[in-house]
Amino acid sequence: MAAASARVTITALLLIALATTSLHSLQASSVGQFVDETISSHSVVIFSKTYCPYCKRAKAVFKELNQVAHVVELDERDDGSKIQDILVNIVGRRTVPQVFINGKHLGGSDETVEAYERGRLAKLLGIETTDHEDL
Repeated sequence: MAAASARVTITALLLIALATTSLHSLQASSVGQFVDETISSHSVVIFSKTYCPYCKRAKAVFKELNQVAHVVELDERDDGSKIQDILVNIVGRRTVPQVFINGKHLGGSDETVEAYERGRLAKLLGIETTDHEDL
């Protein structure tokens, strides 16, 4: 009788573990889908945090270029940490900002400002620019 009870307990624990793993995978999958769809459906995407000075700097570049970026403020979302986990798999970093142009990863703040200052960002966006101040 004890052996049967132990088997039932072990079976129940395995089912709970499988259900938890499946739920976590489903959540990660939906977050991954959100990230993929966001990147592919907007010409400019910035994964950001509202209080981050580097994020503010990257967002200022697009404002200077009169370009509207789709900004995902991770600190304002319940799944912000999970989105950062997904970004690690895509770009190899958990830091913000992470900027995407036409579905391709540009980089963080430094790479964005550098691309702006060298005129590369305007070319990626297909816009003409005049001289600009350094950020």
